Amino acid sequence: MAELVRIYAEDNNFQHAEVLRRNRVKRQKNREFFVEGVKPIELALRNGWQVSAFLYSRDRALSGWATGILSSSPAERHMELPGALMAKLSEREEPSELIALVRMRPDDPARIPLSSPFLALVLDRPASPGNIGMIIRACDAFGASGAVVTGHAADVYDPKAVRASVGTLFSVPVVRMGSHAQLLAWIAQARARFPDLEIVGTSARGTASLAEHPFARPTVLLLGNETSGLSVQYKAMCDTLLRIPMRGAASSLNVASAASIALYEWERRQGRR
Repeated sequence: MAELVRIYAEDNNFQHAEVLRRNRVKRQKNREFFVEGVKPIELALRNGWQVSAFLYSRDRALSGWATGILSSSPAERHMELPGALMAKLSEREEPSELIALVRMRPDDPARIPLSSPFLALVLDRPASPGNIGMIIRACDAFGASGAVVTGHAADVYDPKAVRASVGTLFSVPVVRMGSHAQLLAWIAQARARFPDLEIVGTSARGTASLAEHPFARPTVLLLGNETSGLSVQYKAMCDTLLRIPMRGAASSLNVASAASIALYEWERRQGRR
């Protein structure tokens, strides 16, 4: 049974939750992050993520959904607090009934299944947590095996990323890698499983059209930073660089839009659309 913790002021328990919401360094140090919203909490529980605490207001009658989660909760603690403090924690205009503090899973590439059909997405230094979340959502929608976030990037566990993913962060294996060398080592492992593995990058200056690419082999798809695109090292890794055919004055698309189009085209080529 979860321990009940009653909060009446901005004590250490409150401050711990508040700092997880806003501070990336503290999130990483504690291996714990802030989750708000019905769908993200449901998906976290459905996919077996460890919840360290649920927070809720004592000044508000909880719905059947919230009371059901609390009554069957695997959380270590339930934290009851005044409505004003719940509102201060919440990032919403109308605070959610529940906020969850969730344990991070390890950044272990073995979490990404090497099974057919295989497509893994690699994000090169993404700067926007919102874009990361939207790309994870597209990975979930179009059946990608997983995603890798590399280099000096925005935080996968930023509340903006969790919210933009609509909780699909809990369904899609997402792994962070700090270096190019780590990525190469993982690709070597994937290539041992799939000798015909293809490395595909997206670029406004790509030599081939996305619409014409067959996507007939297991694939690692590389997408670049929002401003500078793929790094020179990542471009050199690619077997081919694909461009998205475009009309109009814009020279490129938002990286989340480009990812969604590429993932849809990959899934269509698998005969599932």
